[in-house]
Amino acid sequence: MAVLLAACALAACAPNPNAGGDGGGGDDDDDPPTDACPCPDGPGGGGDGGGGGDGSGPDGQPGCSGDGGGAAQPFGNHALAYATGAILPSHLSQGQLDDGVRGFYDAWKARYLRQGCGAGRWYVDIELDGRLTVSEAHGYGMIITAYMAGHDPQARTIFDGMVAYYLDHPSQDTPGLMAWAQDGACSDTDGANSAADGDLDIAYALLLADKQWSSGGAIDYRGLADALLDAIAWGEVDPSGSYVQLGDWTSGEYAAATRSSDFMPGHLASFAAITGDAAWQQISDRTYAIVADVQATYAPATGLIPDFIAAAGSDPQPARAYFLENAADGAYGYNACRDPWRIAMDFLINGDARSRDVVRRITTWIRGATGGDPYEIRPGYALDGGGLGGTYFDLAFVAPLGVAAMVDAGNQAWLNALWDATVSGGDSTYYGDTIGLLSLIAMSGNWWAPEAAPCP
Repeated sequence: MAVLLAACALAACAPNPNAGGDGGGGDDDDDPPTDACPCPDGPGGGGDGGGGGDGSGPDGQPGCSGDGGGAAQPFGNHALAYATGAILPSHLSQGQLDDGVRGFYDAWKARYLRQGCGAGRWYVDIELDGRLTVSEAHGYGMIITAYMAGHDPQARTIFDGMVAYYLDHPSQDTPGLMAWAQDGACSDTDGANSAADGDLDIAYALLLADKQWSSGGAIDYRGLADALLDAIAWGEVDPSGSYVQLGDWTSGEYAAATRSSDFMPGHLASFAAITGDAAWQQISDRTYAIVADVQATYAPATGLIPDFIAAAGSDPQPARAYFLENAADGAYGYNACRDPWRIAMDFLINGDARSRDVVRRITTWIRGATGGDPYEIRPGYALDGGGLGGTYFDLAFVAPLGVAAMVDAGNQAWLNALWDATVSGGDSTYYGDTIGLLSLIAMSGNWWAPEAAPCP
């Protein structure tokens, strides 16, 4: 499927220094400047920047044919095992783990999933700062509903409604991407440009949907995924194809930066495997090199990774204070808290030892810093391990560490404690609850990669 790109002229502009950050962690990561450039720098001005592909996998198939009636990979089937060496919580049966996720999902759905903004449309209500939703939340919601099919009989209806909603809100800069935020009137707000994490998750969710329900029905999930991957490659990957940029709005120092929570090597492995395009693996390899450099140079004792990384392609380093959002932009804050989950998935699904090495460093430090008590995990740290001032419990920081613990059997007791803290510790905030649910899906053994699943 061809990507339609709006014609526009590149122009220099400066971001609004007061934009970004909501002070609460609900959606800190997706706050691009409200006066961001109307057009992206355009990776290479014509190069594909990574990704791309011809829309076909290595076997030449464009996706699953037919129209699956039910869920081909129903929640709780556990047909696709994790990599050798991965562990699950051991103090509960598999059925109890699955039931814990089901209960958490049911409560999450009732609290945050909404129908509105047009017939058949669905979205995740973030209840924050006058924004109805953001692309980050939309990507999360699509992944969650794809994985919960087989438990929730509405899963496909909701997923399709979320597809319709994201198609209603294209970025003004790269129409194949999603505009990052909408307000209570269902209109794009705060700059109708993109945020890379939402787009990456939406693309991954569409690939899951192709394997869950097939692409021969009313929605061609695989065709949409291919088009979105083309748009990500054009609008959100640097010209050398080395790292994911913050969005399609960047220029200057912002174009040279990356957000560590956009490091999704498991997603990238799936994109490479399904499209047959090795450029996605190149981005993953460079991502691991950036992480290793930052951990060794700026966080040798903790392994912590900062929210934002400046000069990602040349001299990776923690971003300066107030680079984009707040004083903690160069610390382990409300963006980087997702890194242990995002990065650990590449070991759990693919057995990549680099993933295990990255999260082992963080796990070793946090276990020592907390004495093995999840309730001692603080909501943010300087890279040297000092707290940022908060002492409250926040699932956004706790739950991803549970996924990281799964890479090493020596973490069994720690993993068990993190599971219990997560499944019983609902935040009553969109951000914490949603990250908690995604982490529980992974911790319970219910995450599967689209390239590994057979067509319906």
